[in-house]
Amino acid sequence: MANKTKRIAALIQRNISDIILFEIKNPLMKLVSVNYVDVSGDDYARVYVTHLEKEKAKEAVETLNRLKGVIRSSLSKKLDIYRTPDLVFILDDTYDKGAHIEELIKKINN
Repeated sequence: MANKTKRIAALIQRNISDIILFEIKNPLMKLVSVNYVDVSGDDYARVYVTHLEKEKAKEAVETLNRLKGVIRSSLSKKLDIYRTPDLVFILDDTYDKGAHIEELIKKINN
């Protein structure tokens, strides 16, 4: 079961990246990166995204959450699974947290 979930998450990640890049005609979306998809048993897919311009990241996530119906519809046409999960777009701040921890370690070492 876990392997199936991981395969579905990888398929969703790749297809959502393509949908955002090629099908959504919003210039803000051209710099969005889909970092990770977490598919849960309750038919939700949490899609962790970042934007290359940090000041536009929250706006990009809000736009994606407004367009999630369109993205899910397009995704369901591309995937051959019984039920396409509901999408929830979340800002991925893993890189920022890592940079903060690295900065703290440098301060400690100095």
